[in-house]
Amino acid sequence: MGSPAIADAQVERLHRQASAERWGLSREIFAEALSASAAKAFAGSAPTARAVERYLESLRLEDLALACACATGNDAAWDHFVAELRPVLYRAADALDSSGSSRELADSLYADLYGLKDREGARRSLLRYFHGRSSLATWLRAVLAQRYVDSVRARRRFDPIPDDDSPKAIPTAGLPADPDRSRYQSLIRRALGEALARLDARDRLRLGCYYAQQLTLAETGRVLREHEATVSRHLTRTRRALREVIEQDLRTQARLTDSEIAECFESVTDDAGTIDLGELLAAGAGRKESGSDRSK
Repeated sequence: MGSPAIADAQVERLHRQASAERWGLSREIFAEALSASAAKAFAGSAPTARAVERYLESLRLEDLALACACATGNDAAWDHFVAELRPVLYRAADALDSSGSSRELADSLYADLYGLKDREGARRSLLRYFHGRSSLATWLRAVLAQRYVDSVRARRRFDPIPDDDSPKAIPTAGLPADPDRSRYQSLIRRALGEALARLDARDRLRLGCYYAQQLTLAETGRVLREHEATVSRHLTRTRRALREVIEQDLRTQARLTDSEIAECFESVTDDAGTIDLGELLAAGAGRKESGSDRSK
């Protein structure tokens, strides 16, 4: 089964949203990355055009464009990648092994990420396996963690078998789930609910049509009597506004640090848990109407 079809107009819109021109990334290369991501997500199925559109809109587009540009060897993109994401890798390495030895493992990733030319002269970068479903930082941490596990397993192959009654022979419990995940999800749910309640009714309706009711941009446009491009532009504006309000709420009300806020958003990206946008939109509309009644 081939890759899902992606309309040229959608590629053009997503290319702009990703700020891909910042890295001189062509629409053709970006379209290939979008197609590969959709093919991976819908492998073995025949998704509707609506499902493909919603999936592509949910991607970390700027991260995907950066990864594509790095994979093609763009110097500016690679400099940005190193400046912004090397500290992320080092922090992840230190979390895996506080002795600092894992930093060598992090450094060893760079050759594979930058990409070496094969016999036919084509660049083969590990970044081609990044599909934008999570942030690039989250993906890099996962790659590093897997390599760390592989290196530990490789070393243990040569360790002597412990005695049956030694501490090493006693199985240890698995790593616990992230203790902050449920708290982060609860904070995001509260902050998102309050942010949605402050939105204009038309913005809430637009969000509800597109995300909760799963209408396409064109169908949402017909409901609101707006052009498809206008719907996309307003959705992008509203998403950015919501994120800014939520970040401010988490910073001032929950008193989270910038790194905790980033982890908060990533925890919801990986698993939204009980967050239901349709339910929050309805609750937000109710709160706003109640507030209007009290003001009369």
